Amino acid sequence: MNHEVAVTRLETPMTRSRFQSGLDELKDRLTEMSISAERSIELGIEAYLTRDSRIADEVFKLERETNSAEREIDQLAIDLLAMQQPMAIDLRFITACMKINADLERVADQAVNIAECALAEINLPKMKLPVDLGRMATTVAGMIRRALDSFIDANAELAEAVLIMDDAVDRMNKDIFVSMASLMRSNPQSVDQALNAVVVARNLERVADHATNIAEDVIFWVEGKDVRHGAAKEAV
Repeated sequence: MNHEVAVTRLETPMTRSRFQSGLDELKDRLTEMSISAERSIELGIEAYLTRDSRIADEVFKLERETNSAEREIDQLAIDLLAMQQPMAIDLRFITACMKINADLERVADQAVNIAECALAEINLPKMKLPVDLGRMATTVAGMIRRALDSFIDANAELAEAVLIMDDAVDRMNKDIFVSMASLMRSNPQSVDQALNAVVVARNLERVADHATNIAEDVIFWVEGKDVRHGAAKEAV
């Protein structure tokens, strides 16, 4: 973080040091949580593609850890707000962290949904589906990674690139839904597997939405621009 930009000048060096230490801790804790959330998605899709219950169990464990981390990060942010009356970019940073924290917790929830589909697949006959969920997952993971890199580096330009990627994921989700609907009509025996694929794709699409939210929060933090609800075109 650029201290010259991100830290409001406070009255005493001691108070400023404590506040800055708190900001640094908040960023470090959120970075750790982001790594865990990204790993959850990777494991969730791996569990689904390999039908491995042990990998699914790892996803469930990470989700519990993420829930605990979310509460602790929120409390840290609240303590910082109580310590000082941050202004300008400091206030935007703390606000963005709290919103990003919530999105990361939801990413872990989406990973759990995917892992549950993996468990459902274990008892079903294996069937090759005409969709590439691995490619969609790779694209979504790239969005999460870029969004988090934009947060770590306070890089609004990188965050703006994430917003553009969301359209591609939306198209993949729609294409998978159409393909699976067609498959179910032509092959009723494929219904369970096709529905699981639709659920996985839907959850990946939601993860992309959370990555977009994180990118929007980074832009708000760094540049003070609110690019939600389609206003991103004005910021690019």
